[in-house]
Amino acid sequence: MIIVMKPGAPVSEAEKIKENLVQRGYQIHEIVGAQMTVLGVIGDTAALELRSLQVNEYVEKVMRVAEPFKRANRAFHPEDSVVDVGGVPLGGRRIQVIAGPCSVESEAQIVRLAKDVKVAGATMLRGGAFVPRMSPYAPAGLGQPGLEYLKAAKAATGMPIVTEIQDVTLLERFVDDVDMIQVGARNMQNFSLLRALGQTQ
Repeated sequence: MIIVMKPGAPVSEAEKIKENLVQRGYQIHEIVGAQMTVLGVIGDTAALELRSLQVNEYVEKVMRVAEPFKRANRAFHPEDSVVDVGGVPLGGRRIQVIAGPCSVESEAQIVRLAKDVKVAGATMLRGGAFVPRMSPYAPAGLGQPGLEYLKAAKAATGMPIVTEIQDVTLLERFVDDVDMIQVGARNMQNFSLLRALGQTQ
């Protein structure tokens, strides 16, 4: 269920509604936008009467939501999500281009390519330091030196860097060194890695 407060509704009114619902055992996911506040009520809301909430003069509307993924659902989160990645806004009206080589081969290579893709209009640099290959005989990236070369390219161009993570044991280094962690398709079923990434903020 979502409760949409009227534009300009006092914060105290939303707090009263939240407090009442929390006391009744519901979780509240609050989204404060530029124009309005939306309260997402999480739990079994079948027993909640819409009319009892709609009579509040500061409530614009109340709707039941039977859709999944409430934290990402437009009904709960009507405004666009914009994530700041090293000063580059992702999710806004401007399309951002992330470009770079499959793998980082040397500092000279990645710095030169970073400058080239920046001139061509890219706003973020992508390069593989740890490269997941299908063949055990193919080069698998430079590892930690590759991360250092990416950082040198960032210093030379000011572009945020993106690289793919393969294993949860690399997470500490990635959090310290890169602006965005790329998760490849093969790791989208690696739930221990995904849970660990979710804790990094």
